[in-house]
Amino acid sequence: MNGFLFDENLPFNIQFTPSFPLNHVSILGESPSDTQIWNYAQENDLVIVTKDVDFSDRIIISSPPPRVIHLRFGNMRKRDFHTFLTGIWPQVEELIAGHRLVNVYLDRFETVE
Repeated sequence: MNGFLFDENLPFNIQFTPSFPLNHVSILGESPSDTQIWNYAQENDLVIVTKDVDFSDRIIISSPPPRVIHLRFGNMRKRDFHTFLTGIWPQVEELIAGHRLVNVYLDRFETVE
């Protein structure tokens, strides 16, 4: 894994420091398609981080790469979002290393190998 690719439905400026580089899909231009995002992540060995269920559905029928971290909680204030991710991100990184999909809820994680 070479890093993370945050989907366009997530903030561009993340206020925590992951162990691997963090990219935002905005590097692919304005409103890239899911297929463009998927292919870019696959070619660059990046983990897609998203709130979009389409990527979770796609990973179930595909073999990694790419891997997917699906944030499955509602909208929250930006500060609360960053605080939440800062607190759980080390565990998320640990889980994604051994799984193709990590679903992140406010109160738990679910994984798919």
